[in-house]
Amino acid sequence: METYYVTVFSPSGETLLNEHFEAPNEKEAKEKGEHLLKEKQFSEHTHRIVNSSGKMIVFQR
Repeated sequence: METYYVTVFSPSGETLLNEHFEAPNEKEAKEKGEHLLKEKQFSEHTHRIVNSSGKMIVFQR
């Protein structure tokens, strides 16, 4: 399992959410991250999902 991070930003650049989770691969990390964003009602905000090495998996403005 690898560690992934989901970060959400406000329009002013403030960090609204910065959480980590584990997933076995990038596909499942994307699914888990997007589920977390919907659960916390941040899916419409600017957000990113990255792995522990900093590789961007998802970025949405």
